[in-house]
Amino acid sequence: MALLVFTTLASSIVAGGRSTPIVTASLAVLAVTLGSAGANVLTSYLDRDIDAVMNRTKLRPIPSRRIYPPEKALLYGLSLAALSITISYIISPLVVALMVFGLADNIIIYSRILKRRNPISIVLGGFSGGVPAAIGFFAVPQVSKSWIIGLVLASLVVLWIPTHIWSLALRVREDYARAKIPMLPVVVSEKIAVRCIGSTSVLMVFFTLLPSVTEAFGALYLVTAVVFGGIMLALNLWLIARPSKAKAWTVFKFSSPYLALMFLAMAIDSIAL
Repeated sequence: MALLVFTTLASSIVAGGRSTPIVTASLAVLAVTLGSAGANVLTSYLDRDIDAVMNRTKLRPIPSRRIYPPEKALLYGLSLAALSITISYIISPLVVALMVFGLADNIIIYSRILKRRNPISIVLGGFSGGVPAAIGFFAVPQVSKSWIIGLVLASLVVLWIPTHIWSLALRVREDYARAKIPMLPVVVSEKIAVRCIGSTSVLMVFFTLLPSVTEAFGALYLVTAVVFGGIMLALNLWLIARPSKAKAWTVFKFSSPYLALMFLAMAIDSIAL
């Protein structure tokens, strides 16, 4: 959640550069913080039965009964989501539309409909992951960047999600199997799973280079994208060559700082240019 909120802030700076309006950017960050928290609570409410089965999640507040009855969480989550939409309305109708889409995709499309039925559920569910970056970018006036860059930023996060989630799922595949969640690494062989993770990683790294081709950012971002993209690809090749849960865990742990560094470099370059 903190990482997605950070993409909102960084994307606002990318769009506005040195002229980024502090109030508007702060409202966008607040709206995404509340929306992400609300979605997190509501998906935890929907997943309370499977969370109780999985070792990774059984100590969460609802299955451990620190929050009981579960309807308290439902009310809290709906309140947070409503607040996020209200603050989005203050910014612009486009931000409202993005927020509603993000909440619906994460809570309804992914958690309620696809997660327990489709092994590639996170592909469609991943669109909600790109919404915070889109909100940050389109909340402020695009001073020196094309609106296409906003779409690239959102797409980067969407493409990051399969690498991030599937590598985790490979590490804890027994947990997902016990809960009868057909995540991709659970329903296919380990060999196929790592190839899918590697393929999405290649596409993700390719997308990180697109802004440099358009000269949207400077040397700092290009160096960051090349160096850390190279590390990401090397880790995935390592995972494909010799699949293991330990290597999948390494890919998972590296994926979050990788995405954070991409957005940090973009923000710094946007201020410096």
